[in-house]
Amino acid sequence: MKSHIRFIYSRVIKGFYAFPPLAALVHAAMFRALSGILKILRPEAFGSAHVSYVHNVNTTIAASLPATEIPRHWKRNTALTLGALGVVYGDIGTSPLYAFKQSALAASHNVAFQTAIMGVTSLIIWALIVVVTLKYVVLIMRSDNDGEGGILALASLAHRVRRLSRTAKIAIGTAAIFGLALFFGDGILTPAISVLSAVEGLTVENQALAHLVLPLSLVILVGLFLIQARGTDMVGKLFGPIMVVWFIVLAVLGVISIIETPQILLAINPAYGLELFVEEPWTAFVALGAVVLAVTGCEALYADMGHFGKGPIRLAWVLFVFPALIANYFGQGASVLRHPANAAFAFFSLAPHWAHYPMVVLATVATIIASQAVITGVYSITRQAVQLGQLPRMEIRHTSAQESGQIYVPRMNAYLCVGVVLVVLIFRTSDNLAAAYGIAVTGVMGLSTVLVGIVAVKQWHWPVRLVLPLFGALALVDLAFLASNALKIFEGGWLPLLIAACVFVVMDTWRRGRRAQADRHRRNAVALPIFLQNVDRISTRVSGTGVFLAPRADTVPGALLHNLKHNKVLHERVLIVDVRVANTPFVAAGKQLDVEKLGKGFYGIHIRHGFFESPDLPKSLADARRFGLAVDPETTSFFLGRDTLVASQTPQMSRWRLTLFTWLATNALSPAHYYRLPTNRVVELGAQVEL
Repeated sequence: MKSHIRFIYSRVIKGFYAFPPLAALVHAAMFRALSGILKILRPEAFGSAHVSYVHNVNTTIAASLPATEIPRHWKRNTALTLGALGVVYGDIGTSPLYAFKQSALAASHNVAFQTAIMGVTSLIIWALIVVVTLKYVVLIMRSDNDGEGGILALASLAHRVRRLSRTAKIAIGTAAIFGLALFFGDGILTPAISVLSAVEGLTVENQALAHLVLPLSLVILVGLFLIQARGTDMVGKLFGPIMVVWFIVLAVLGVISIIETPQILLAINPAYGLELFVEEPWTAFVALGAVVLAVTGCEALYADMGHFGKGPIRLAWVLFVFPALIANYFGQGASVLRHPANAAFAFFSLAPHWAHYPMVVLATVATIIASQAVITGVYSITRQAVQLGQLPRMEIRHTSAQESGQIYVPRMNAYLCVGVVLVVLIFRTSDNLAAAYGIAVTGVMGLSTVLVGIVAVKQWHWPVRLVLPLFGALALVDLAFLASNALKIFEGGWLPLLIAACVFVVMDTWRRGRRAQADRHRRNAVALPIFLQNVDRISTRVSGTGVFLAPRADTVPGALLHNLKHNKVLHERVLIVDVRVANTPFVAAGKQLDVEKLGKGFYGIHIRHGFFESPDLPKSLADARRFGLAVDPETTSFFLGRDTLVASQTPQMSRWRLTLFTWLATNALSPAHYYRLPTNRVVELGAQVEL
């Protein structure tokens, strides 16, 4: 037990030492709190040795941060924490707008009103503690893939496990694709329900304003997508301070309400949630589908980890988000206990009459930020999917010179914008959307639990006797949420499932098509050693350097063969380049490039980059100088193959899949643009490929 406590204490203290002004206070408070708790639990296990250990840990940490670097380090982490508040926590931070209202209305059927409100409040509080704090902030964020998060990064970690069967790896890959598809569905629903729920606050005081809700929501949402090109760095700096105000207001309103009805604090006891299940199991089960709305945003929190780092995200949760949410949910419960009619507008009932419209404005701004959290997560996941070959090539723009994770994906931004507008026009109110919301979130949460359980056993080397009960219990919670949300499929839950199914079909078709295309090239390929044996027969060799991209390092690129067939010449220096994406987010600078001298003027260039790195072929080739090979992109010819896909007599895919794959391949970003080749030095040679 001592070893576990020491690990937790040292990890948390290390995180807080990134912020020296807080370190001393946190240090003292944690030491007193931990010591008090541990003396109660195991007084015989802690003594002078523990005190000495803590002193040594703190001394070591302090020594590892030179005094001259502390201010700069602190400023950077403060900025990242503020940005995390503006980008990462917008989604879960605006859940109080609709989560408690929907939960209270669902639980109050056939149950004594006080029992329902106390039970729902308890369930929401413990969902935040177990699902967000324990599962995501403490456990899942440990499983970062070189600092990056998200369902694909987690699946990559699980996939790299040694001695894993092929069947298990296929299952992990399929789970990752389906999880990604569900996350895209969440990315469309979250902006719609968040903004609608805030703008609908106008009607609480004046029903005559109801006709403005829909057009105003659409204007706000379209405007949000239009500013995405400015980048998450700008958005975070703009939204971060606003979210600080938002969380302070949440906490203050909640505390004021709690003071009026302090008995609501008894709901911290999980027995109240259990009592709801004992008294009316079916009603409580149905209410879980609304309770889960309080934890939506967990996956965005994890997916955005690469943008800001786990330290700032965890610190923002502990210092701002978690306390504010707890206070506000308690406050809403207290308000509804005092006046049961407040259940229909539980959140806005906390604000005094004079502050109602200012709260609507602040809530609307906060929901714009909530939408940003998921949009940013979709960008991150999209880049991972493109780099890993799960989606067609897309343009990915970097929006920050300091943080490589801050990106903008124009095509995905357009798809999300169209999807969100259509969803708002179809459902029209947040109550209708609440029925559709939740299935996508709970599905991704369940898949994440299973994957991180595999990582815990195989890579963290946690004992199975610990992993099974811990992650088994978390999986049961996810399963309960998922089953409850499944009841809403015919009320609107079909929409995220339909979106996920469409995305899954696109990704699966792309993977199958790429595999079939690669198989066809492999069957028609010429082995590189055989080609080199006969290269002396080519009488005409011109000066300069020719670069040919190759899908495999041991075969002759099709573009090279076509160049010989049509132009009947060969450059005096020929670079055969194969670009591989590693199963990690980043590849160390010294391991990104390798040069192999093949003889007769031929060189094999092997380039590796992580799935969170954008390929830059000229920049990579410039690094070949350290191998004695100087390459000037402005005097080099880059030869690319362009395939025209046609159906063969024995097609490898069904006709509709071939049509879809052809459309995807046609609309994919060109290799010249994707690899950042100088456009005036690129030569494309076409060929017909039967699939």
